[in-house]
Amino acid sequence: MANITVEIKNETGLHTRPGNEFVSLAKTFNSAIEVENEAGTKVKGTSLLKLLSLGIKKGAKITVHATGEDENEAVEKLAHLLENLKD
Repeated sequence: MANITVEIKNETGLHTRPGNEFVSLAKTFNSAIEVENEAGTKVKGTSLLKLLSLGIKKGAKITVHATGEDENEAVEKLAHLLENLKD
């Protein structure tokens, strides 16, 4: 398992458009992807509705977990996306 924690810097947090970008990228990996918020709630990273249910706002620290053959690449690319979100 690989994981990485990132802080959301986007003014509007993780809403529908950037959430959809995250889910689309997550689906390109063979690894199982999960996202965990600061409260410890984990959801599948390939489900937009579950991702949005975390209510991720600016300043939130979230952890991306990946388990599988491309787990390291997955967490690196997903973290890069999250760190560079734009509205």
